[in-house]
Amino acid sequence: MDIGQDIINAATDVFSTMLMIDLVAGEPIEGAGGEVISNITSMLGLGGDIRGMLAVHCPAVVAMAITSGFLGMDVDSLNEDVKDAIGEIANMIAGNLKSSFAGYDVKVELAIPTSIVGESYRVGGMLGTRRVAVLFGMESGQFLVELKYVMDK
Repeated sequence: MDIGQDIINAATDVFSTMLMIDLVAGEPIEGAGGEVISNITSMLGLGGDIRGMLAVHCPAVVAMAITSGFLGMDVDSLNEDVKDAIGEIANMIAGNLKSSFAGYDVKVELAIPTSIVGESYRVGGMLGTRRVAVLFGMESGQFLVELKYVMDK
């Protein structure tokens, strides 16, 4: 399994097909690191053979640009549309990862995405999880896709 590459493949596929945006992917980071200043985080829980959380962390300007591309209209605040759009992006990336993991015979169940908006917050998770994060760049800035997980297989 190459979870970092799976995250890159999932995110670049979602952005190229749904938003017509080509992402520039950084090197996958295992463990700490790769933080990005984030004003919105959308995350969803994973269950089955892999338990944990997939999160997409975005600065406001990047989240609004993604939402504008997704909805085809200008967005100028972190409103409900932005929370929904970034949640849907997280959901689609997780869905692509679920398909990748099926190729490893790892079954994954996905929860419904949740979004948090704010200036100063920290996202935690279960103790003892592994972490793989990838920083992505696009015209409006950078965002981070992070997977924290425990594998039961």
